[in-house]
Amino acid sequence: MSQNRIDLELSTEALAAVDGALGVLELHLAPLVGLSPDERKGLSRMGDKSEAFCRQAVVAFTENPDVLPRNFDLDAYRRDLAMLDTLRPRLSKMGRLFERMQDTETALGSDLMANSLEGYAVLKVSGKGAGLESLRQMLSARFSRNPRTAAAQPDPAPQPAAA
Repeated sequence: MSQNRIDLELSTEALAAVDGALGVLELHLAPLVGLSPDERKGLSRMGDKSEAFCRQAVVAFTENPDVLPRNFDLDAYRRDLAMLDTLRPRLSKMGRLFERMQDTETALGSDLMANSLEGYAVLKVSGKGAGLESLRQMLSARFSRNPRTAAAQPDPAPQPAAA
């Protein structure tokens, strides 16, 4: 093998622990919301300057609750800010873990592809006459230049000859 960016093994016990931890996360994070793409588009975004504004607003609203409309739920507003502060470090940690999982998936896929190509090249050259032609043909399908849809479409019906 010419490429081996990663050589990873996870024990059955480790995978069971990971699956259990994911189940616990799913259970305890069930109240998290999921937004559709349209819902995301319609929501206001909070960048750094907007966050500073919101943090100043909570202080101002807390010091002057009488200026707020009656239906303004100041306690819910404070809970939202507190939950944002609570979720962020966990989101950051999960994001880093997710990125490493994606990088590992990429490295594994790259190792597999590079080594498959290497083996295929050797098979093409040294596999001739060794009874491996059908195997080579099967593997060569990956490099077929015919679109997949053309292979799936039946041949057109013959046209009647003009009289």
